[in-house]
Amino acid sequence: MVQQESPDAQRFITGPAGALEVRTARPLRALAGPPRAVVVCHPHPKFGGTMDNKVVTTLARAATDVGWHAVRFNFRGVGASTGSYDEGRGETEDARAVVDWVAAHWPDHRPALAGFSFGAWVAIRLASMTSLSRLLTVAPPVDRLAGADARAVDCPWWLIQGMADEVVDADRVIGWAETLAKPPHVVSLPGVSHFFHGQLSVLRGLAREFFQEDG
Repeated sequence: MVQQESPDAQRFITGPAGALEVRTARPLRALAGPPRAVVVCHPHPKFGGTMDNKVVTTLARAATDVGWHAVRFNFRGVGASTGSYDEGRGETEDARAVVDWVAAHWPDHRPALAGFSFGAWVAIRLASMTSLSRLLTVAPPVDRLAGADARAVDCPWWLIQGMADEVVDADRVIGWAETLAKPPHVVSLPGVSHFFHGQLSVLRGLAREFFQEDG
């Protein structure tokens, strides 16, 4: 029998600029112990990024595959979320509001945070400011990481980077990660593009490993 994906529940929560559109997915099987949840941040709003991006949904599905709740949301001004684009500053506060909502909803385990591209930059910014259980970033645009002090990230952290990325300079990403005092666990994928064309199953498998790692 083929296991079905968990259906997403749509809701709105109060964010710093108004309503934020949020979708939550239940795990396909329950974990022993307190429930765990991850918040996933989407790519750049000015270039069509939404919570329905295929990399974002792949990360969310990987989480529910292995017993986590997954929470996706639209940044301000995207989809049904109110407000307007704020150069990453307001978007970081949007992510904080969702993380805080998740922490209140499942209070026994601090949330994890994940992000893709612009969403990875937002995730690193927020991880440098608040406590998280773990951090997963995919193709972070490190040349644009103003305001993100990655040295302050103090949780288990994986960075996944396609080496044929046509949007983000993969060599710069790997080099940047190596300069950090507490570098993330870096997974570099030869021949893989920014949007993981034809490689989403590889990404899903890696993300499952991340969510199953001890910690």
